Parts: sequence; structure tokens; C-alpha cells
Amino acid sequence: MAEEHTPDGFERAQFSPGFLDHGGPYFLKHREGGPQIVGLRIMPHHINYRDAAHGGVISTFADVALSHAVYDAERPRLTPSTITLGVNYLHAASLGDWLEALVRIDRLGGRTAYTSGEILRDGGPIATMTGVFAIKRS
Repeated sequence: MAEEHTPDGFERAQFSPGFLDHGGPYFLKHREGGPQIVGLRIMPHHINYRDAAHGGVISTFADVALSHAVYDAERPRLTPSTITLGVNYLHAASLGDWLEALVRIDRLGGRTAYTSGEILRDGGPIATMTGVFAIKRS
């Protein structure tokens, strides 16, 4: 379950060191006409006592994907801070599953961004998500 099993077009994200190092590794893929796709392979450190990805892993993945879309929406890049995050869990993810987060920026205002999306496994949704972010422009 190493990076060599990463689907074509995905490259390891170079997020700042710290908390995100423990939750990933995360991967990014360019998407024409929309925010980048964020990928995650479910690994042993993501698994709970029921042999499924812990809900906190899915929630963190949602926050990472939504906030990255806001961060990457403009140049110079934006600095997003999560105000609210909503995750609806539809199905469990298992060890070895490859997940992809598809994000929409629903509205990007002067100080607030509204986002939504879904987390997919094999093309089908396992979670939906929404987020509101405070944004700071350089």
C-alpha cells in the first residue's frame, strides 16, 4: 500500500509539515475546469477497531480537500480557516481503498468561501461534505 499504487496522474501533495503528515499521505491531480482532485489511500494507521477507516480520517480528508480548493482558487494563494465542516457518511472505507475527493467552490466572497463535494471510492460516493471557510488574501 505504498505510493507506487497511486493512480495515474496523482502526485504526492507537498502540504506543510505537521498534522497533515499524520493523516495522509495525500495526493493531488489536476482537474480541467475545477479544483484539483485530492486522493488518499486507506492505510493501517487510518483503521479503527471495526477494520474500517475511522470517521475522523474521512472528516479530516474532507477538510483537507475543501480547504485546499479554497487555498488554490486564486493567485496569490488564499489562506482559508475552517468555520464549519459537515460530513455525511454513506459507506465505510476499508484498508487499501483509494479515495478521491471532488470539490466545488459554490461561492467565493471577499472574506468567506462556501464549498461542497463528495468523497468517492471506485467512482461511487462514500461521503458528502460541505464547508465554510474564512479567507485571508495577501
